[in-house]
Order: sequence, then C-alpha cells, then structure tokens
Amino acid sequence: MDAQTLRATAFRALHERAGAFVIPNPWDAGSAKMLASLGFEALATTSAGYAFSLGRPDAEGALSLEDTLDNVRSIVGASSLPVAADLENGFSDSPEGCAQALLLAAASGVVGASIEDATGHAEQPIYDFQLAVERIEACVAAVRSLPFPFTLTARAENLLHGRDDLADTIRRLQAFAEAGADVLYAPALGSAEDIQQVVRAVAPKPVNVLMSGGLNLSVAQLAELGVKRISVGSALARAAYGAFYRAALDIHSHGRFDFADRAMPFGQINQMFKQP
Repeated sequence: MDAQTLRATAFRALHERAGAFVIPNPWDAGSAKMLASLGFEALATTSAGYAFSLGRPDAEGALSLEDTLDNVRSIVGASSLPVAADLENGFSDSPEGCAQALLLAAASGVVGASIEDATGHAEQPIYDFQLAVERIEACVAAVRSLPFPFTLTARAENLLHGRDDLADTIRRLQAFAEAGADVLYAPALGSAEDIQQVVRAVAPKPVNVLMSGGLNLSVAQLAELGVKRISVGSALARAAYGAFYRAALDIHSHGRFDFADRAMPFGQINQMFKQP
C-alpha cells in the first residue's frame, strides 16, 4: 500500500470512529509542521489563510487553481499526516471543471477536499440548486475513479453569503449526501440547535463544523451534538497575523519590544523545523 493510500485510509477511519476530531488549517509548510508536532491527526488547507500569506484578500479570483495546488503540495510535503484541500468552488462553474480540479488536487497528494456551492460572484453568490447538485455528482464520480478512498466534503454556503435560510441549506446538504458526498459542511451555523438540526438531517453522514469565532462550544460539546469533524478555517492564520500586528504596532506606536518576551523561543522553533 503506497503512502497516499495509507493516508487516505487513515483519514477515512477518523470519520468512522466514535467521537469528534479536530482538523486544523495550516496556511503554509511551517504552520503545518507545527500542527503535526502537536499531535493532530489530519490537516486541511485554508484558502483565506493562504491568500492572506500572499498579501491578497479572501475574494473572488484572489487565488488560482495553480496557486492552490502549489500550497497543497507544500503542506502535503511538510508532514506524514493526511491533508484535505479547500478547493473553494473548484475554480469552475461547470461540473466537469470542478471534477477536474479534484483530480489535480489528488495528484498533488491530498486525500480529501471540499467543494462549495458558492459562485464567487456577488450578484449571484450561490449556484442554483440543480447545478449545485450536478457539480457534486460529477465530483463524486471523479473521486470514485481514484485508486484510494478519497474523502469528498460538500459545502452549502448560504449562511456565509447573506442567505439566512437554514431550511434551504439543509435541503442542499441532504441532496449532496444523496449524490454521494462523504462529509457535509455548512459554514457559519449560528447555534448549537442549528448544528444539531443539520447533524440529524444528514445522518448517518458525518458533519464538519467551522469554529472560527462566534460559537462558544468545546470539542466535547460539539461531539455531544453529533459533530464528527471540527475545522477552524482561517482562524489560526488570523491569530498569528493578529499577534504579529500587535507586536509591530507596539514597536511603531510605543517604541516597545515586550512582544519578544512572548515569542516562541528561537531554539524551540528551530528544532521543530529540523524534524523531517
């Protein structure tokens, strides 16, 4: 069994065992190595975090498929952990286009990926229902052609784009599950009650929940609600950039360097990055 198949099998097993697990989101090789050193069992990329690292906004067209695949290869190569890719809308409106993006991501080393139903266009932010389902159907067919168990996550993005319609979000998730998606994900669920409603609606398929601010729930509480997988999106990248910004602001505005006392010791981080 080759390394990618081993990673894919391990990743699938995380979704099948009891309880919930956290899949944190590194934005580069260094953050991936750091997360791996802490004992996390899988990683997922973050398109927003990566865009920020390139000095770009998280916006339509900020990243190309080629940019994303470069980031994927860097993070896959940083550890032996399974990696899932944030492929946004597959960089294509067509079912065939987003299916091809999945195959290219798989060739870059990932063992899972997410495809969302957001168009990237403000005037019509969410794909029509039928097209959204057809896109997931094409993605399912593509990943089932792979020689290892690729884990496909289907995302319903209504709540992130000003469409406060939980009923339609659940309808879409149920249709994506019926189409063959392995994991269902609706970012920006607003309450424990909403989370539980989604979990029950798509059971027994596993649900990913985004924890990046707003909801004050622990891993244990999310597990009690039936959540299987917990991601943090760009939150870790924003935490790192927030610390950097505050440190720089102290230097510029107050002429102080106290931040250095809170920094990770040079020897610790250097040793961490010496590890293969």
